[in-house]
Amino acid sequence: MLCTQTKGGVTEADYVDLLLQQQVSGVVFAGGLYAQADAPHDHYRRLAERNIPVVLVNAGIEQLGFPSVSCDDAVAVEQAWRHLASLGHERIGLVLGPGDHMPSGRKLAAARALGELPEARVAHAMFSIEGGHAAAARLIDQGVTGFICASDPLALGVVRAARRKGLDVPSQLSVVGYDDSALMNCTEPPLTTVRQPIEAMGRAVVDLLNAQINGSSVAAEELLFEPELVVRGSTAQAPRA
Repeated sequence: MLCTQTKGGVTEADYVDLLLQQQVSGVVFAGGLYAQADAPHDHYRRLAERNIPVVLVNAGIEQLGFPSVSCDDAVAVEQAWRHLASLGHERIGLVLGPGDHMPSGRKLAAARALGELPEARVAHAMFSIEGGHAAAARLIDQGVTGFICASDPLALGVVRAARRKGLDVPSQLSVVGYDDSALMNCTEPPLTTVRQPIEAMGRAVVDLLNAQINGSSVAAEELLFEPELVVRGSTAQAPRA
């Protein structure tokens, strides 16, 4: 069964109830409340109590005790940061997901370990073009010239915000997305982004789930996969002061 969420639609907890009623053999969560520290997690505990095999995709809170398969957020930020720095950008900012979003938190921690990152150059937003637009408008006013974003839609929102302020991407602002979503090579400009190795991660998820279903013991550990920086047209040399 494939359960997809839309804003205001069926809740994740209701979907879990449905899956339990259907006596599913295992569940894969590819995005969900497990990645938000402040969200309700009772429905995950129900799965654990019934010993239903579960695999999470990308970072979740540790207390849930499920195996997970993740793209390495620290490496992703390091690739994007070093790329922007090599182009001469000194005022680098981050546009991240909500404050309790675990992958965003790991990206933030990695960025702070790489260089100077004042709080004023960090913005949290909902994962959408509109969220990226609103967040970027604030960071542009702080003088940020290089943007690292936690998703491709956020990055497209940054591009929109720059244009609304009469700024050109990439000659005045550089933008790096995350995911390498479909059609990011068709945007204007084509988006430089960090690609998750989705196929390899998907195979690992299926292997972990099948192992549990077949009775094998699987440790509640996280498998980290290396991302890949894909350089396109949204990044360029930093503008001269």
